[in-house]
Amino acid sequence: MKTARPPLDRRNPKVDDPPAPELALRALAFLAQDEDRVARFLALTGLDGSEVHNLLGERAFQLAVLDHLAGDEAMLLEFASSECLPPEAVGRARRSLGGGDV
Repeated sequence: MKTARPPLDRRNPKVDDPPAPELALRALAFLAQDEDRVARFLALTGLDGSEVHNLLGERAFQLAVLDHLAGDEAMLLEFASSECLPPEAVGRARRSLGGGDV
């Protein structure tokens, strides 16, 4: 006998979504795989590459990484595909870090 599943609440992370800080770190690693992508991120944020390590645990930095990814649909879809995640997981992670809808 099947049990009924509760309705999905899109505002809250799904059970299988990685935690937002982990997803932001994975997104940063994705950006770092391509020199042009990471250079654009650093230019838009005004950061120097040497500053990134000290900011990894900062909620605002994690949100900036996810914002950057969410702001480019092609890049978002490529990231989601590479991580075997739905693109919406990035939006849910953003919201859990205090970001609004894109």
